[in-house]
Amino acid sequence: MSLLSLQTKLTAGVMSVVLAIASFSSLAAHPNLVITQNDVIKMRSALDSKGHFSERYYSLKSQVDQEIVFPSVVPVPKDGGGGYTHERHKKNYQLMYRAGIIYQLSQEQKYADYVRNMLLQYATLYPSLDVHPKRKVKSQNPGKLFWQSLNEAMWLVYTIQAYDLVHDALTDQQINTIEQQLLRPVALFLSEGQPTTFNKVHNHGTWATAGVGMAGYVMNEPEWVEKALYDLDKSGKGGFLKQLDLLFSPQGYYNEGPYYQRFALLPFVTFAQAIAHNEPERKIAEHRDGILLKAIDTTIQLSYNGLFFPINDAIKSKGIDTIELVHGVTVAYSLTNDTGYLDIAKQQGQIILSGDGLKVAQALDKGLATPYEFKSAAFGDGNDGKQGALVVMRTQVGGNQALLFKPAAQGLGHGHFDKLTWQFYDHGNEIVSDYGAARFLNVEAKYGGRYLPENNSYAKQTVAHNTVVVDETSHFNASVSVGNRNAPTLNFFETSNVGTVSSGEISTAYNGVELARTLALINVPELDSTIALDVFDVTAQAEHQFDLPLHYKGQLIDTSFALRANTTQLAALGSKHGYQHLWLKGQAKPKNGLAKVTWLNDNGRFYTQTSLVKGDESFLFTQIGANDPNFNLRNENGFIRRVEGQKHHKFISVLEPHGEYNPSKEYTLEAVSRVTKLEYSQQGDLTLVEIDIKGKSYLVAINKAQNATNNTFTFKNKEFTLNGRLGVYAMKNNQE
Repeated sequence: MSLLSLQTKLTAGVMSVVLAIASFSSLAAHPNLVITQNDVIKMRSALDSKGHFSERYYSLKSQVDQEIVFPSVVPVPKDGGGGYTHERHKKNYQLMYRAGIIYQLSQEQKYADYVRNMLLQYATLYPSLDVHPKRKVKSQNPGKLFWQSLNEAMWLVYTIQAYDLVHDALTDQQINTIEQQLLRPVALFLSEGQPTTFNKVHNHGTWATAGVGMAGYVMNEPEWVEKALYDLDKSGKGGFLKQLDLLFSPQGYYNEGPYYQRFALLPFVTFAQAIAHNEPERKIAEHRDGILLKAIDTTIQLSYNGLFFPINDAIKSKGIDTIELVHGVTVAYSLTNDTGYLDIAKQQGQIILSGDGLKVAQALDKGLATPYEFKSAAFGDGNDGKQGALVVMRTQVGGNQALLFKPAAQGLGHGHFDKLTWQFYDHGNEIVSDYGAARFLNVEAKYGGRYLPENNSYAKQTVAHNTVVVDETSHFNASVSVGNRNAPTLNFFETSNVGTVSSGEISTAYNGVELARTLALINVPELDSTIALDVFDVTAQAEHQFDLPLHYKGQLIDTSFALRANTTQLAALGSKHGYQHLWLKGQAKPKNGLAKVTWLNDNGRFYTQTSLVKGDESFLFTQIGANDPNFNLRNENGFIRRVEGQKHHKFISVLEPHGEYNPSKEYTLEAVSRVTKLEYSQQGDLTLVEIDIKGKSYLVAINKAQNATNNTFTFKNKEFTLNGRLGVYAMKNNQE
């Protein structure tokens, strides 16, 4: 090697070191993660003014003051989720984080002292710990402080921020003890100690990489940051950036569904802020065409009346006020100044004590909030957006209504076997329901707060949803790995002033069976009402039993057919795939024509599903609760439309909201269904459904052609023109 070449190589090496040092130049100052020194200056100056920010500060300060008067408790871990030690360690990291913020804003030493003392207690305890005694040996990596390493990573995400906030109040010896005996061992345990989780493209991996990466920024370990971003060998096959690339669709939909989307949002947003503050040259907010901002917005869109749509493993009470989305909305407003986000922040009723939180608070003080726009949209699934989609249909005609249609991918281990299922919401309530997850989160008496056995045996099974089951066997034979390899196809989605329509299909849920469903949420402004039209085609190569369940929320009011109820003895409907958990409470076989089932929801409205039947369908009325010795399942109601020994069947129905029941004022209006006719026909790619409602006749036309263009067709000797996918025409004496 020539001297010039050697000098060039040495110069390049020196320059790379210089660049690395330059990129971490902010490490000389603390705090340097989500909150920066500049943020602290601005926030302190805002405390003298009345408004949302100072109100939140003094409220949080009061809460922290009530806590720190007691000695800190750092117990030896022994309990699973929801148990005392689990909840104590969870409370500890939240308290340290809050006390650290109050220290920065108040400059009162007692808050830093409290965080310091607790960190030193952890530094004494942690080196003595083996893996957690309540760990699940076979299914998940264990933590030391917690039964699973996921919670350990959450602990680090919060604790490293607390440490960053009080760092400059510590002595060199205290810093050395905390870093060498606690923070460094935790970071190494979560990364090199558990490579499969750390490198995994999954929400567990997101929390781990966020915690370790943020620790790298605080503790001047640029290698940790690189590994957090690109995986342990820095190949880019895993790590935070790969998670951003693979876990979200181009529209910002997270593969596991909105419940886990909001859960994963906090480490994504928090680590991204730390990256932006320490290495702005990475332009993390611009990564993948601004995928983080899209993810935040999509999380909001996937909610109704403040609660997330409960698909897959979801706790149904989680909503937009969850702390993860509070952080997300705060960042979204800071990035965009979109005043619609202020509307969501106002509903959340929480202010984050950060620089971005200050911007939100001051904007709310000025009354800048404008209504956030919830839209009808198809959120593509999969990292390419082509693995089906989660479809949301919305309307304000006849009330605030939403229809969720799920021709979406499996959703990894938290996914359910519910291809082409749907849910319906009206006047703030769930009408056609999804069970969500079988779990009492953090209730230790219920299976340690973990997912109950019935989550697998019932909640995930197809019969627990509102889609077709073939031969009492769940989609993909209840195999997650098979489900992850086979996604439905979204055929089309369109929204207009007449309503919203979407169609999806899948041919791999069962061997030799094709499932295709078209759903439309149709506005009927003359009646100030909306109806949901459902056309479900099942085509098979051999004869099968086809079941189409519908799970409803409310009290059964009436059926248009005679119902044989089992009043003295109940039996389970089946023996496997969720059927073993359904009591058969009654059954009927309606004659050819219209079969109606009406129920009353808690919102005081009646709902009738009118089905077009040919005399070959049985209606089986069910209640959840069979084979449930520990009473783990909710006793909810439903009915199943069943046909046997068929190769092809078309399930056609209309869901109609109607009437009002007011027991307080003792009146009832329109308790009886207004649908008097339902006729179906097909003209090539056109699906035509004629519906008579309250003496008026409407023709619904849906164009299923691959490329829908203007289409002229004839119906009952009259000519119609369909522009796009969905048309609704008022009919009178066969006149348009």
